[in-house]
Amino acid sequence: MKTTVKILIFLISFSSFSQFKFDETKKHPFGKYNPKAPKQVQDYQELIGMSKCVSTSRNTDQTWAKPVKMTWEWKYIMNGMAVQDLTLKEDSRHSGSIRQYDEKKQEWNVHYYSTGAITSPLQTWKGNRKNNKIVLYKKQNAPNGAKGFSRLTFYDISNKGYKWIGEWVDEKETVSFPFWKIECVKTNK
Repeated sequence: MKTTVKILIFLISFSSFSQFKFDETKKHPFGKYNPKAPKQVQDYQELIGMSKCVSTSRNTDQTWAKPVKMTWEWKYIMNGMAVQDLTLKEDSRHSGSIRQYDEKKQEWNVHYYSTGAITSPLQTWKGNRKNNKIVLYKKQNAPNGAKGFSRLTFYDISNKGYKWIGEWVDEKETVSFPFWKIECVKTNK
């Protein structure tokens, strides 16, 4: 009898360990925010889910390329402690990011990967949400050698959709050169 009780206690405690109640489920296919996570993990809450988007980037001659349709999926990962996104584009140039909030430095660390250019280590942007914008930076010189940043901005964020722009900016952010833009409409809320 003692052995049976010990086994039952072990199984009950093991089953509670093996269930991560903030990961994706049938009821919550994009996971849920974990209240033990930094509150900033909710910065992306309006983006969580699926969106239909149009992506437009620059050609090598600096003209704007033809727009490309894509989907952008967002979900909570690591038991609701971080955010992951994944884009699937009609031109087969897919990408994604793992987004973790660093409480000590009080900033997002966004690790980007893509099928277009495999980099090691992964490229990382850092930043925060202020009001209705999420702005992220990575040091990057311009082709002419001028010092500056790659700046990525989510804006016009709502439960209906959002916009995104990638730009090169100088160190004082007085010069801006957009290189990629995306507009999205949420398909689930």
